[in-house]
Amino acid sequence: MSQEQTGAQNWEARYRRQSTPWDRGETSPALLSWLRQGEVPAGRIAVPGCGYGHEVITLCEHGFSVTAIDISATAIESLAKRLDASGLTAELVACDVLDYSPDTPFDGIFEQTCLCALDPALWRRYVDQLARWLKPSGILLALFMQTGKPGGPPWHCDPIAMQRLFKPPLWRWLDTSAAAIPFMETMSEYPTILQRCAQNLTASKPVA
Repeated sequence: MSQEQTGAQNWEARYRRQSTPWDRGETSPALLSWLRQGEVPAGRIAVPGCGYGHEVITLCEHGFSVTAIDISATAIESLAKRLDASGLTAELVACDVLDYSPDTPFDGIFEQTCLCALDPALWRRYVDQLARWLKPSGILLALFMQTGKPGGPPWHCDPIAMQRLFKPPLWRWLDTSAAAIPFMETMSEYPTILQRCAQNLTASKPVA
């Protein structure tokens, strides 16, 4: 059984047990701030690793066309019920983000706890996926997990490693000025806004 298959079973089991300590139970304060500031691009927004989908609900309430993706069918089913109860609609996709390919590129992506949930050996594949999903000049609203310790998940998203992953000429860092956001008592999230530039993807190697 591959590492990815084992990971899929692990996440599904966690949601079935409702063992999801990473879930805030509410929308990320960073997303709420970005919405107030008008930083979320109009149009179609993807939320990979959406979990129970608090951010999906909020984005739908603000009039965005949202695609929510999660490897756990249980998480997607839970979100479908919440959307239905709220009279909202979104495209829901139960699959591995590394396999997902949209029919039409997105205007924006909200990346919160998906990158840090993946083994670092898979990070480059995932970042290349994000670039493929976005329109040229599309916006990536990212929260990079800061654990300050080895191992995971969640894996520590070192700022230098993030700069090597999201580097020119394909990516442009627009805003890194926001303060870190506390997460699960001992961790924090580093909010930043990036733009996918109009460059072709090239073959790349995993980050060391």
